[in-house]
Amino acid sequence: MFPLDFPMGILKRHAQKGDVVLDPFAGRGTTLYAGRLRGLDSFGIDSNPVAVAISQAKLANTTPTRITNTAKKILSQIQTPTNVPTGIFWKYAFHQEALEVLCRLRKGLLTNCESNSRKALRAVILGALHGPLGKETQSYFSNQCPRTYAPKPRYSVKFWRQHKLSPPKVDVQQIIERRAQRFFETEKSIGSGRAIAGDSQKTSAFRSITNQPNWIVTSPPYYGMNTYIPDQWLRSWFLGGPSEVDYTNAGQLSHASQDDFSDGLKKVWENCASIAEHGCRLVIRFGAINNRKVDVRDLIKASLSDTPWDVTYCRKAGIPPKGRRQADHFVPTESAIEEYDVWCELN
Repeated sequence: MFPLDFPMGILKRHAQKGDVVLDPFAGRGTTLYAGRLRGLDSFGIDSNPVAVAISQAKLANTTPTRITNTAKKILSQIQTPTNVPTGIFWKYAFHQEALEVLCRLRKGLLTNCESNSRKALRAVILGALHGPLGKETQSYFSNQCPRTYAPKPRYSVKFWRQHKLSPPKVDVQQIIERRAQRFFETEKSIGSGRAIAGDSQKTSAFRSITNQPNWIVTSPPYYGMNTYIPDQWLRSWFLGGPSEVDYTNAGQLSHASQDDFSDGLKKVWENCASIAEHGCRLVIRFGAINNRKVDVRDLIKASLSDTPWDVTYCRKAGIPPKGRRQADHFVPTESAIEEYDVWCELN
């Protein structure tokens, strides 16, 4: 959806040793991970706690053994589950034993998630929290679910009942172990930098970044995509949020109009400029979803007008393959709006 080869290609071709990378819309930490692979200090900001948790794991220096041992330690310390959600959705979504184990892990990580192994464990659990049923090996804790976004309760219960689907009895620790091996076994590079919880439209979100960025590589939310928080409500629950869908959009860019959206982006670009090195390069990949009539190129260029950033060029990035589009996870379509890559330099 934001492919690794985009920031990786830019940093590999152009960044120098000692450069600092920033992504003000960190999302799942793709730019941060690209910076890690290139040995660069990487900083990311996002207002979504799920995004921050996953980004922090992209910078976590740990091993599969440490992750699985951390899970075992938490479960040995917390043997009685607390705050176990109830109701028809939770009955169908998770096997009761698996849900209780998840609640024990949730409590332990909410109490303390400072170490690299705990941050990695938290992200491993978030990734396995919901997804499709396996034919042989179960890779997710849930009943049949989408993998990228959390199902809404009413629709889900209706679907599960119609298809006579019951939540699988899974070995939570075994799934954690397999996923820790998959994602951390071959990790050789050492991450440095920070993933910061904050609204990049506000200057306060940038205060803890003391190293001046030389590169800002980012992909803002595409215009019209404003349901990140409710679409991640189950993962937000695991991070301490409510056990029902949260439909708020605090800290998100306003999608009420193109002008509002452009003004929000403008604040972000100005905040980035205020802490960046002179001559810093800003590279943006941007698009929109089909239910919004918009000229993508004009919208992103409007957000950069009257800012310290000089647009050096703006080119078509093509149409992402079906299944890899941000928009497909919100409004499935047969066609997609062409994306643009915009390069800027801080004057």
